[in-house]
Amino acid sequence: MFFNGYGYHGGSFEQSYRCYPASFIEKPQIETGDKIIMPPSALDRLASLHIDYPMLFELRNDAANRVSHCGVLEFIAEEGMIYMPYWMMENMLLQEGDIVRVKNVTLPKGTYVKLQPHTKDFLDISNPKAILETTLRNYSCLTTGDSIMVAYNNKKYYIDIIETRPADAISIIETDCEVDFAPPLDYKEPEKPAASGPSGASAQGEEASAEMEPKFNPFTGVGRRLDGKPAKHEPSPLSSSPSKDKQSAVPSKGGESGAGPSSQSTNRQSQGKLVFGSNANRVPKDA
Repeated sequence: MFFNGYGYHGGSFEQSYRCYPASFIEKPQIETGDKIIMPPSALDRLASLHIDYPMLFELRNDAANRVSHCGVLEFIAEEGMIYMPYWMMENMLLQEGDIVRVKNVTLPKGTYVKLQPHTKDFLDISNPKAILETTLRNYSCLTTGDSIMVAYNNKKYYIDIIETRPADAISIIETDCEVDFAPPLDYKEPEKPAASGPSGASAQGEEASAEMEPKFNPFTGVGRRLDGKPAKHEPSPLSSSPSKDKQSAVPSKGGESGAGPSSQSTNRQSQGKLVFGSNANRVPKDA
């Protein structure tokens, strides 16, 4: 029914075709853009109409209520058929041989587009904006809600078009268009580090570690005589507590009758002082 009587309407072009992927016509280059291949009869009709160039078309799948937009590459398809990129057929939920309605339209020049990659791998490319700019040269228009395919380094990246301005469908031919990126679909927020404990607990931990560290105690050990003779009084190790040292260094009030010169020298050694020479055990003359 699509080979006879193409159903052209007035001053506009609108026709239904059966769609097939680009692999049916051996035109793999159209997979990297948004252009379709139409039959020669469509060119004859379009040439007789006063339409705007470049030629842009609205594609509609009435069965799934899906709408997209595209350009045209060539007019060499068989009558009643069109060939389109496979990713475009996926967007419109079309299978091989399904019916799609094609209508010529005029779209405003785009000023802004917001894109969202499906995976984080696209952002790992050294210069994703440059790759995207090169890829979009093969596109004539963008439609909000579509997913375009970017081929780079033998890998396919899919990108959602989540916003376009000034309309839901825009032309990107010979226009300066601002491009913005949304976080990829598989992007996850980095986990926050675990909150540290109360400051009091950390302070106690620091104090405990400080207590475990060895402290410096001056004048500890054993005193030796310079003349080689053994010392008669071995000094006791110095206590680490300063209060105990002061108590041992202060003589009692009633100790004048019982304390002798030897006890005084022992007290001097217990205070952390080293006495060198033979005067260590000598009785003072004043005594």
